[in-house]
Amino acid sequence: MENLHIAVLMGGWSAEREVSLMSGSGVADALESLGHRVTRIDMGRDVAARLAAAKPDLVFNALHGTPGEDGSVQGLMDLMGLAYTHSGMATSVIAIDKVLTKQALVPHGVPMPGGRVVRSEDIFAGDPLARPYVLKPVNEGSSVGVAIVTADGNYGEPIGRDVAGPWQEFDELLAEPYVRGRELTTAVLGTRALGVTELRPKSGWYDYDAKYTDGMTEHVYPADIPDEIAQACNRLALEAHRLLGCKGCSRADFRWDDERGVDGLFLLEVNTQPGMTPLSLVPEQAKHNGISYAELVQAIVDEALKDRAAKDGAA
Repeated sequence: MENLHIAVLMGGWSAEREVSLMSGSGVADALESLGHRVTRIDMGRDVAARLAAAKPDLVFNALHGTPGEDGSVQGLMDLMGLAYTHSGMATSVIAIDKVLTKQALVPHGVPMPGGRVVRSEDIFAGDPLARPYVLKPVNEGSSVGVAIVTADGNYGEPIGRDVAGPWQEFDELLAEPYVRGRELTTAVLGTRALGVTELRPKSGWYDYDAKYTDGMTEHVYPADIPDEIAQACNRLALEAHRLLGCKGCSRADFRWDDERGVDGLFLLEVNTQPGMTPLSLVPEQAKHNGISYAELVQAIVDEALKDRAAKDGAA
């Protein structure tokens, strides 16, 4: 194995900053344990100057949220001629935008919930869909800003302007029908699906706090689901990874209405920068497949190097 100088890009200023710092710290420690030289960079507005000064062989992108996984940082690194892990600019732009993701995947037979983009101002006059439905930002991850609007008027009927929710933070929201049932997720590493985990929150639903607070969610791997559902999750995760052009690893999140069989399985989103924290799902699924955390990190690095070599060969 070639020892490299790798800059680990983490932190930033998104709503997922703290999670990114945890991911980046774990990745940096793993890289050092493998013999690589590591420069840790907590991303600020001077990120281009710091990357130029570091002159790394490779950048491990451990950022979450904007601008680290929306194509902005990817475009910057492309312009600087830097090799980096995970997906490229075009894929990142599409995958973080839930509407663009639907447009890219649904025509190819990937089942996703319907819905439409609505102005936050308009939901104060009336519901955009029949209750229950979900409101979420068009381009945020980790369940940031998600609201489930139920039939019992939990946010008011109509939703009150003074009630806390994503309508107070975002001018536009994606409204989708609520899919009852179970939360499933499948990681993809390179060209391999790593299986299906069911996520069972101890209370409420699988929101940001449930994802990143120890003990709030039970992870069941392999998920206790019929073989046809597990196979469908693996197949759809791989297909979405391929269609979007993801690199390194990705994670596909599903809802499954277990009263409807395979017709009740819907892909919600594809995360191109999955978490690498102690509670994160990709390292957990990798471990179940006999891949240690350090081996997972190295595999992501190896794919980035292979991608760089392919681009250099085509130049």
